Parts: sequence; C-alpha cells; structure tokens
Amino acid sequence: MQTEPSFRHFHVQHFCPLALALDGIGDHWSFLIVRDLLREPQRFTDLQRYLLGITPKRLTVNLRTLESAGIVKRESEAGRREVWYHLTEKGAALGPAIMALAVWSLEYNQRMPLPGERVYPEHMIGFIGASLNRRGIRLAQPASWVFFFGEKDVYTISFDGAKWEVSPTGAEHADVSVRTTPEVWANFVLSSELEERQHLLASMRVSGPEERVGELLASMRVNDV
Repeated sequence: MQTEPSFRHFHVQHFCPLALALDGIGDHWSFLIVRDLLREPQRFTDLQRYLLGITPKRLTVNLRTLESAGIVKRESEAGRREVWYHLTEKGAALGPAIMALAVWSLEYNQRMPLPGERVYPEHMIGFIGASLNRRGIRLAQPASWVFFFGEKDVYTISFDGAKWEVSPTGAEHADVSVRTTPEVWANFVLSSELEERQHLLASMRVSGPEERVGELLASMRVNDV
C-alpha cells in the first residue's frame, strides 16, 4: 500500500540563513498553515477547510513538525477533545515574510484563478491591504471600503491618511460598498485587460459617490507596478 512521504529536510551543503529558514519550515503546506494561523487560532478542521487538497495525514505530519520547530503550539481545555493551534512568537515573526511572498505573487500576477478553483476572500482581501501599503498608495482623504462576499463574509479596507488596514467586519459608514463573489473580485484585481475588467465590474454591485468609487478602482490596479 502506498503511503505518503514523511516530512523531510534537505541539506544544501552551504551555509545560508535563507536555506536554514526554508529547511526549518518545510514544504509549501507548512507555509500555508502559517498563513492561516496568522489570522487567528484554528482547529484541525478549520485548517483542512482552507488547505484544499491536503490529507489528514499530511496535515498531522506538518503540524507536528511545526510544533517541533517551535513555530506552532497546540492548546486544549481540560476535559475537552477540541484542540486549537496557535502561532508561537517565533511563528508569528514569519508574518512579514509570508505577506511579502503573497503580495509579490499578487502584484506580478502569477496567474488568474482557474475555473472552479476556490477563492477565499480572507486571503485576497488581506493581501490586497498589504499590497496597497507596499505600493505606497495614498489618497487625499481617509477612506473605508466594505466588501460583501455573501451575507457572512464581510471585510473592510480602510485608509487613515497614513496606512491601510483590513478588518473582518463591515464599516458602519463606508465610503464605498462592493457586493460580489470572491472569484469575480480576484479576477477583477488580477486582470490587466481593460475590457475584461469592465465586464467584471458590471457584474458587481458597487455603490458610493463617483469620486470615491474612482479612488477604489484606481487603487486596485495592482499590476501597474
């Protein structure tokens, strides 16, 4: 019977801090586990939901390896089977590196979402906020944009005059509101074709003063770097 390979480390036969870091973290699943734990603590089933394609055995192996490396810790209440996974201080320190990789991919458009490929709004919105800060996008006035991806998934991107922030809640008095699907939004952000962007924009429900809507649309041109 075929079994999954165990988590392996590779010695590159030269000293390099980057090589040591990659060896300590492991494969791409480990990076994605850290990505999801950066938002908030997760249960095993929560991680499975976001890590489409991972098997329970692979997830268990990676979590144990991250625990051994001091990147992840598990917590459970006495008398309860439910286990929550948290990042340690060492694990949380990976945040800027994880975010930088995601923003690099977003801005240099590795590829568009494939048909049928699941898009999670918490991934796209968070990375867009980081991209706005990295690109130095500044508006003449504070702004708040609220995104509705269905009834439950609501996020706000706000600008306070100095930096952008993302929160998993809806702003009470947003300057612009956008109602769409995660898939449509991802394609709109990543597309560099004007005609396609206009088609995708027409499928959304965007409301707000024309000037404020224009600020949002201009800021979302992530490929103009």
